[in-house]
Amino acid sequence: MVYSVQEGLLFAILALGVFITFRCLNFPDLTVDGSFPMGAAVFAFMAHSGFGPVYGIIVAIIGGALAGLFTGFLHTFSKIPALLSGILTMICLYSINLRIMGRPNISLSEFLGHRTVFTILRDTFTGYPEMYLRLTFLLGLIIFLKVMLDMFLHTEIGLAIRATGDNETLVEAQGINPDRIKLIGISVSNALVALCGAMFAQFQGFVDINMGIGMVIAGLASVIVGEVLLRGRTIFVITIQVILGAIVYRMATAIALNWGYHIGFKPFDLKLFTGLLVIIILSFPVFKAKLRRVR
Repeated sequence: MVYSVQEGLLFAILALGVFITFRCLNFPDLTVDGSFPMGAAVFAFMAHSGFGPVYGIIVAIIGGALAGLFTGFLHTFSKIPALLSGILTMICLYSINLRIMGRPNISLSEFLGHRTVFTILRDTFTGYPEMYLRLTFLLGLIIFLKVMLDMFLHTEIGLAIRATGDNETLVEAQGINPDRIKLIGISVSNALVALCGAMFAQFQGFVDINMGIGMVIAGLASVIVGEVLLRGRTIFVITIQVILGAIVYRMATAIALNWGYHIGFKPFDLKLFTGLLVIIILSFPVFKAKLRRVR
C-alpha cells in the first residue's frame, strides 16, 4: 500500500502537467506519451555521460519543455489540429528517445553505481527505512510543485492560460496573443511530465522505450478521479484534487491487479485494467445523472 502511495505521489507530477493542457488550456495534448519516456531517456543519457542526478533532472525538464514547444508550434504556426499535433510529436519522440538511449531499455545500475536521488537519500540518512524516506521526499516534492504551480497560475501569464482555455476570442480581444500563451502552457505541462519521467526512472531503476504508453490516459483519469472525490473551484483546491486523484487512481490500479491475480489475470493485463477503470470513471457522472432522473 505504501508503494502505491509513493507511485501516486510520483504520478501526481504527471497529472499536474496533464491538468494544465486538458483543463486550463482545453488542449488535448498527446505529447505526454512521448515526453514522459523522453524525461527518463535524457536522465539515463546524462547518467551514462557521468553527470549527477540533479543535472539529469534539469536537462530532462528542458527536453520536455522543448517537446511541448514543438507541439505548440505545430498547432499555432502550422495550424495543425491540437490532437494531430500531439500525435505527430509523440511519433517523432519515439525515434528521438531511441537515439538518445541507444537501445530499447537501460538499467540505471550500469551507471554511477545506480546513483539517483533516492540512493543519495538512503546513503545520507542511514538508519531510516528507505520506504519512508522515499515517501517523505516525494511528499515534499509534490507539495513544492503544487505551491509553485498555484503561484504560477495566479500570475498574469497563468491567468492568461486559464482564460485562453475558457474563451480564446475574449483573450485576443484583450490584446493578448493566445498562440504565445498556448506555447507557454504546453511547454510547462510537458516539462512537468518529463520531470515525472526522470523521477520514475530513478524510482524503478530502469528506462524502457515503451514506458510512456497510456500515460496521457493515466494523467487524465487522475484529474477526473480528483474532481469526483473533492469539490472546489479555486486553484488551491483543484491542484489538491489532481494530487488526490493520482494517489487514489494508482491505489485502485494496484487493488484491481491484486484482485485480478487471484482469478487468473496476468501482469500484462495492466493496460486492460487501466482502460476499464478509466471507462468506469468517465461513465460515472453520466450514470449518476441518469439515476438522478430516474429517482
